[in-house]
Amino acid sequence: MKTTRKESLFRSLDATGNGRIGKHDILEVLSRSGIAVDDIRLQGLRARLDQLGDETVDAKGLETLLGGTGQLFARAQRGELVIPGFNRFAEQVEAIFDRVRTIDDGRVADYIPQLARVPGERFAVAMCTIDGQALQLGDVSTGFTLQSSCKPLLYCAALEEYGEAKVHAHVGREPSGRSFNELALNNCGLPHNPMINAGAIMTSSLIRRELATADRMEFLTDLVTALSGNRPCHFNNAVWHSERETADRNYALAHHMRERGAFPAGTEIPTALDYYFSACSIETTAPAVATIGATLANGGVCPLTGERVFGEENVKNGLSMMYSCGMYDYSGEFAFSVGIPAKSSVSGVILAVIPNVMGIAVWSPRLDTCGNSVRGVSFLRELVGRFSFHNYDSLVASRKEDPRRLPAAGETSFTYLAIQAASEGDVAELKRLVAHGHDLDAADYDGRTPLHLACAENRVEAVRYLLDQGVSDAPKDRWGTTPLADARKHKRKAIVALFAGRSKVQALKKSA
Repeated sequence: MKTTRKESLFRSLDATGNGRIGKHDILEVLSRSGIAVDDIRLQGLRARLDQLGDETVDAKGLETLLGGTGQLFARAQRGELVIPGFNRFAEQVEAIFDRVRTIDDGRVADYIPQLARVPGERFAVAMCTIDGQALQLGDVSTGFTLQSSCKPLLYCAALEEYGEAKVHAHVGREPSGRSFNELALNNCGLPHNPMINAGAIMTSSLIRRELATADRMEFLTDLVTALSGNRPCHFNNAVWHSERETADRNYALAHHMRERGAFPAGTEIPTALDYYFSACSIETTAPAVATIGATLANGGVCPLTGERVFGEENVKNGLSMMYSCGMYDYSGEFAFSVGIPAKSSVSGVILAVIPNVMGIAVWSPRLDTCGNSVRGVSFLRELVGRFSFHNYDSLVASRKEDPRRLPAAGETSFTYLAIQAASEGDVAELKRLVAHGHDLDAADYDGRTPLHLACAENRVEAVRYLLDQGVSDAPKDRWGTTPLADARKHKRKAIVALFAGRSKVQALKKSA
């Protein structure tokens, strides 16, 4: 009788075959797939696991234990999240991180006094996928201010309130080809785009104009909190004052725009500027910024809360602006060579988005001559050099690795995946295949089963798992060789002993 998906899921976790699983089995699945234990979606599950303690549950108990997280858990175990082999991906990313952290070029921004005090050696990388898989490396608990990485958020917020036509009656959408704070407007007397200072001042002037100053600020922090999966953020008053006291160029830009009639009627320049400085002065962390990126990658829906924060069309427009204008004077080169939407800032954070995959935050305060984080650009270059994340990688034959969702596989493909996993000792992959309902007794054209390969390659834990799953312990390949014969031939003493121990147990059971 064919097993159901729920039965296959439980069977994949029941490593000993005794019909019971414990807390460790559940946490291992989540950890391996990149779902953090402190993920807000797991609050109820964490409480139930605490109550479970050292007890175990059967299949029905597992269903009750998982509750509303059952679908997420099943997808994690089956390898159906957007990055199915998350552990391996994380190891590769960490290797890139370790290489990049040795770079000490660039200098910390000093035109804003508060920013000049940040230690230049700080370095953090955080990733959050559209399924909520998370990776955090380095100084991820250290706060920094958003600075210019707030500009896509201001733009999308303005689009949400007024729509594309109204917003772009006051700000253009072309790269300026000039410095981010240059005293220049386009031929229509408007800021060139929302990703430069003039454009961000303009979008700041549009947002929640009818509200009192305190309420407008609360809207802004609530917005960042919602985008980042309900992670708290706060307003850094010292940075705000530092921004305000060194803002001659921004005041000049605002007055120049007012002279050209760019602002909506009734705009007060000090109010617009203060709001822009407030947005730049919101303090948060790399994991929060990565989740903001994941919300954008997910079309405006936060993957951790399921809340829609921005409309899909507005996110599309925001990502388009980031792609063409988000990296200051380096935007064209970055779009060409790295090929993903990104927004940098003078605090050293780069908010990067791989649509339908993940958000990335790279924070390192030392900047290059364009105002972008040196380590940040280097990290993203290496990442896209290794993985097929460039916007146009799908158009060319490439040796890059694609860590995204595996294509649907037929039973034959599953058989070869199981054989490969067994030969490599990848028990997690064997569990994933069992969760899909695959028969681990299936053999290749030579009659070689996963157990044959696990024995030949001395993969003790894989052999133990396969035997616990109830596979045939003496299948013969086309040469008449059994897995145990393979183990003896290659002198796999631990595996031979494992078979011998099981034979004794079976003999005792029969005699009893």
